[in-house]
Amino acid sequence: MNDQNIPFGRPMIDESEINAVINVLSGPTLVHGQITKEFERSFAERVGVEHAISVSSCTAGLHLSLFSNNIGPGDEVLVPAMTHVATAHSVEYCGATPIFVDVEDFSGNINHNAIPDLISDKTKAAIVVHYLGLPCEMDSILSITNSREIFVIEDCALAIDAKYGDKNAGNLGLTGCFSFYPIKHMTSVEGGMVTTNDDNIAKQIYQRRAFGYDQALNQRSMPGIYDVSTLGYNYRMNEIEAAIGLSQLAKLDKFQKIRSTNYNNLMDGLSSVEEITLFEPSQGKAKSSHYCFNAVLPRDGSINRSDIIKTLNENGIGTSVHYPKAVPMFSYYRNKYGFEEGQFPIAEWISNQTISLPVAPHVQTEDINRIVKVFKKALIDFRKTN
Repeated sequence: MNDQNIPFGRPMIDESEINAVINVLSGPTLVHGQITKEFERSFAERVGVEHAISVSSCTAGLHLSLFSNNIGPGDEVLVPAMTHVATAHSVEYCGATPIFVDVEDFSGNINHNAIPDLISDKTKAAIVVHYLGLPCEMDSILSITNSREIFVIEDCALAIDAKYGDKNAGNLGLTGCFSFYPIKHMTSVEGGMVTTNDDNIAKQIYQRRAFGYDQALNQRSMPGIYDVSTLGYNYRMNEIEAAIGLSQLAKLDKFQKIRSTNYNNLMDGLSSVEEITLFEPSQGKAKSSHYCFNAVLPRDGSINRSDIIKTLNENGIGTSVHYPKAVPMFSYYRNKYGFEEGQFPIAEWISNQTISLPVAPHVQTEDINRIVKVFKKALIDFRKTN
């Protein structure tokens, strides 16, 4: 791909997914079918949990995890200041209040040392985000939360196959919530999965993802007859998405190996650049899933991110930003809660100065070499003109 564009992300779809979709469309069942159940069983086995419940998105999974634990108005939920806005939105959906925690400057993960001072008698839950696929410091977090009867939800949107010790992400908190958006580690086009070892929570989420029906379609003694015993949503996954997900799951080992190699090669190529901060993919007990590669420019703003990104893009290298603002700095949260710049300095630095580079399976070894070369040249050019 030396003379071609390198997109930041690209879904890795081939004949296996196409045939899986055709097989579903050739049959009579598009929802409530056996393929979805098979996908759930296979995913639970991979993560190492008792239950995996398919949902329409990771955001739906986060919402259901809170909603099924009766989080509501008056409750507070700890949330990292550096994450996709969906993490905090899921708290807002319940009428609860997100309490933002700044992040670590060497990982982008929630600063576990800051958590105790932010806990109040209203704190009922914490959502921890494994930033870019690197698990948080879960031993410390669980020690703090368990002692105060606060349950933990793992936002695993970028963390499939990430490890903390001998456990997978999604097998550490009460629930884990995964995303299958098109350019994630694997896709089902849209969709997500909630994992848990708690039988009661699994039952609650199964029921509440489908309107609160007391009986699933295949459990009803008479078609169309059911009761609604609790409030629920329409958060189901369909058979087409599940079929694509199963096909992708079979390829995931191959995908992950390429991601790891690409990430490590970028680390080798850019580690000598003094101006940038790089997050190590292994820290303590945590091992990353290598979603993407963040190069973080200086905190003082001495290097203009826009100039570097412009050079990369002009040379056909796709980039992204994870994420464009610390969540409390988005207008919705600033206007509602009165946050001001400077309250979350590490999250604000990462959001203002991050350039996310591609490592996904569509990226070849020669592409990595090109990314390194262009990135270094962009910095040299910036120095010459500033």
